[in-house]
Parts: sequence; structure tokens; C-alpha cells
Amino acid sequence: ASLNNSREFPKSFIVLALFVLGFGLLAGLAGGLQYIIPGFMKHHLSFERVRPMHVSAMVFWIILSASGGALTYVLQHNPRGRYSLPLLKVQFVLFSVALIAILVSYCYGVFGGREYWEFPPAISLLILSSWVLFIINFIKALGSWKNQPVFVWMWLTGLFFFLFTFLESYLWLLPWFGNNVVNDMTIQWKSYGSMVGSWNMLMNGCAIFLMDKISGTKTYGHSRIAFLLYFTGLFNLMFNWGHHIYTLPTHNYVKYISYGVSMTELFILGKIIYSWRSSLGTAKKFLHRSSYRFLFAADVWIFVNLTLAIAMSVPGINVYTHGTHVTVAHTMGATVGINTFILLAVAYDIMADNCSGKVFHPITVNKGLILSNISLLIFWISLITAGVLKSKWQMDANPIPFSSMMAQLRPYFISFVVAGSALSVGLFMVIIPLLKSYFACIAKSGRYTILHKAAA
Repeated sequence: ASLNNSREFPKSFIVLALFVLGFGLLAGLAGGLQYIIPGFMKHHLSFERVRPMHVSAMVFWIILSASGGALTYVLQHNPRGRYSLPLLKVQFVLFSVALIAILVSYCYGVFGGREYWEFPPAISLLILSSWVLFIINFIKALGSWKNQPVFVWMWLTGLFFFLFTFLESYLWLLPWFGNNVVNDMTIQWKSYGSMVGSWNMLMNGCAIFLMDKISGTKTYGHSRIAFLLYFTGLFNLMFNWGHHIYTLPTHNYVKYISYGVSMTELFILGKIIYSWRSSLGTAKKFLHRSSYRFLFAADVWIFVNLTLAIAMSVPGINVYTHGTHVTVAHTMGATVGINTFILLAVAYDIMADNCSGKVFHPITVNKGLILSNISLLIFWISLITAGVLKSKWQMDANPIPFSSMMAQLRPYFISFVVAGSALSVGLFMVIIPLLKSYFACIAKSGRYTILHKAAA
């Protein structure tokens, strides 16, 4: 199908997202090697450059793929809807230019922002403009807002709250925030915590739409528990960021509210996926096997990561784990185990709709998924162990020297780098066949166009 088609063009966002995911995996692997091999690539791409590359790439993988999923699914939900194709292309170009500018700035060591957005603030104007066009086009395609299923409200909430929190994340440019450490850090983690909730809304909306699509019903999109997930997620989005600032001297009521709502959204989403999975017949499971297996993996990781998340939200535990590798383990469990597997399910559903109706090398994909899950578990356990040992050192009344502590943690660092390498290999085994099938169809479509013109 031609990309000069508003129904096909959203696939471009998913294709770009898959390339960004691949880049993020390579950057993460390089950063891991730098962690255990002092001086590795120091004169070319040092750790302080590689780390933001990895973080930004993984963030943009989530945003781009969730955007592509929402843009595709809203037209499947409302077949009479239409995009403005020129606006869609401008949105894509703005995001692509911003992404290139960000990576180039990191390569040259040009920074100027904060966590997630460590690039010069001027580049954010491209992202902001792109997102405004996204909102305009999405509303245009949606049509009526009446009697919409829950996934539509999730998409709309994600769109508007991302815009709000993205602007909020740059309040540090104002002196009242930027010149006061407590104000600065509070608004920084408030905006980022809510921002994660906003792209989770986009992603969860895609997940619920996909579950309805696979099961062939509209049960889940209109179910009470799905709307409970939506309102709980909205509550989380606005309030559960407070566990990031337990150690800051700010208002206690913020911390109490955050503790009360922490991670309930993941539990309800897990229950929805579990209930949906158990209701499917064997034939339907097999028919949508790739997407189903990714959602099944996400289901498992939701409950695994939920256990850690609840523990981290307890103030008495948080004071030990804050700033250790336990936080990294939680982030990786959520980013890969939950977000990435859900978004790969969406990508496989959308990208499998091609000229052949299938994805190349399904056995390779299945092996890649298994390898990814096993590696991620080892990776996750290694980081938690390292974090627990480091937290013990932090609270020791007579701690050993920092260098000695890090030397004791080295076996666990080696373990997570090896596991991270295997995780990257597994995910590439999943990504490459999907891209291969997509570009094979593009090439095939191009050949048909040339032959048709020649015959004419």
C-alpha cells in the first residue's frame, strides 16, 4: 500500500520507532560495557553521552510506537474518519528532525536539559509543534466524542496530558523554579511522573483496542473494569509521582496521596489482560499468535514489576532503594517487560497487515521472545541484588570506601551486562523479521507500480 494514504502513513511512525528501539538497545549495550570496562569508547562516545542516547531512544520508542498505534487504531475504530495527510507528514518530519538533532547534540556533547530531555531546550519546540499537529489530526479522525469506548478516552487523555506535562517539564527555565533546588526537583519529578502516565494512557488504550480486536468483541472497551482502569490511571497520572520525592523537604500530604495510589493502575490492567486471555478460544489464540504472546509476556511482567513497585512505594523501603540499581531494575522491568512487549504486540498486529498477510521467520520471532524474557529476568534480578547491596552500604554507619563497594558489585554488573546483551539479541530477533516483511512489501509495491507504468 502507498504511504501517500492517510490510513497507511501511521505505519511510518511504527517503523521509525522500531529503528529507534534498535538504536536504543545498541546504546544501552555500549553503556553497559562502559560500566564494566573502564575507558571503553571514552575518547569517542563517553558514558555521559551514551547514557542520554539510550534513555532518549527508549523514551522516543515508546512515544512513537504508541502514537503510530493510536493513529492507526482510531481509523479502524471509526472507518469514516479521515486525517489531513499533509499535517500527518509534517508531524512525522518534525519528530524525525527533532530526533536527529537530539542524537547529534548528544554525540557532540551539547546538553542543556534535564532527565529524559537532556538536549538543548530549543529542540523541544519541534516536539511541541509535532504534538499539537498530532492532537489536531487525531480529533479530526475521531469525529464524535459521544458514547466512545474507554480506549478513546485513554488516547485523548494521553494526548492532552503529554502536552501539559511536556510544557511543565520546562518550568525550570523560569527563575522561581530554576533558582530553587526544592522547587526545581519537585516540579521536575512531578512533570516526569505524570508524563510517564500520559504515554501509558496512549499505550494502554492501544492494548485494550487490540484485545477487543483479537477477541472479535467490544466487551473490554466498554467494560466497567476498563473504565475503572481509566479513572485509576488518571488518578495515578496526577498523583502517584510523589514517591520520587519522598526524600525532599516538601509537603507531606503529597507523599501520602502518592503512596496510596502507587501502581494500582498496573494491577487492574493485569487483571484485564488475564481475564481476556483466559476467555479466548484456542483457534483465536493461534490466529493472532504473535500479538497474543507479547501481551501474555507483558501480563507476566506487570505482576512481577508490580511486586517491586509496591515495595518501592513504601517510604521505609524507598529511603534505602532511592538512587540505587533497584530503581533501574524497576524502570527496565516497566520499559521492556511491560511497555515494549505491549507495543510490540501492537506493532505486530498493525505491520502484519501487509502484502503477504504474515511476518517473516515466525520461529525466529518466538525464540527471540523467549530469549528476551529469560534475559530480562536475569538482568532484573542482577540489578536488584546490586541495588540492595549498595543500599546496605549507603546506610552503614562505618561504610567501606566507595571503590571497594563497587568492586564487590562487579560480578552483578557483569551479569546484567551479559543478560542485557542477550536481551538485545532477543529483541533484534523480534524486530528484524517485522521490518524485513514491511520493506519487502514496499519493494514489491514499488515494482508493481513501475511495471504498471511501463505497461501503460
